[in-house]
Amino acid sequence: MATRMLLISDTHVPKRARRLPDAVWAAVDAVDVVVHAGDWVDVATLDAIESRAKRLVGVVGNNDGPDLRKRLPEVARLSVEGLRFAVVHETGSATGRERRADAAFPDTDVLVFGHSHIPWDSVTPNGMRLLNPGSPTDRRRQPHCTFLTLVADSGELRDVEFVAL
Repeated sequence: MATRMLLISDTHVPKRARRLPDAVWAAVDAVDVVVHAGDWVDVATLDAIESRAKRLVGVVGNNDGPDLRKRLPEVARLSVEGLRFAVVHETGSATGRERRADAAFPDTDVLVFGHSHIPWDSVTPNGMRLLNPGSPTDRRRQPHCTFLTLVADSGELRDVEFVAL
């Protein structure tokens, strides 16, 4: 059985956008699991996604205040279709990221992270997949705002796609 997933991070509503783009909401409605890697900024965004998502897993980011910190962990873990996921907001600089991730998350197949707003897809020396969906509302130095969709299926990731907005 395959599980469709949406990975998002750094939504920064209402600071960077008044609302999430329609394409994000369409993805929320279409998937089985939504993973948010922090920097929600407002509780209303958490509540809205939580009310629409079949399953939501999220973490707190560095721009999230006390109300979000009460509800969200700094690290979340989930198992989907035989894959062990971990979710965290920050992983530090790009230099040495793979080595640090292997050390910090030894029993993880897929690490989802945010913070940089830069889409990222790499594999560590130990074989862990690192995924940063970018931001659907604040592209910073990137050509587009982005989010990521994928399918977890029998211990494998497939159809990993960065969606440009």
